[in-house]
Amino acid sequence: MNENITAKLLGVLKSRKFWAAMVGIVFLFLEQVIPDFPITEDQITQLIYLAVAYIFGVAIEDAGRWIGDK
Repeated sequence: MNENITAKLLGVLKSRKFWAAMVGIVFLFLEQVIPDFPITEDQITQLIYLAVAYIFGVAIEDAGRWIGDK
């Protein structure tokens, strides 16, 4: 059972979707913690939209790869 959990954790850490989400979370965190962060709120919002679009794109690509293997 431990090996299964380790494999899943390694899979998450290798995931492009996971790292895109982490970048978005870091920018949201920086915006809240550092008020003079040199990026405007609108720019951070656009960055989050870009990250979400990237995550959806990678998910669609992964789904297509899975469907193609059948």
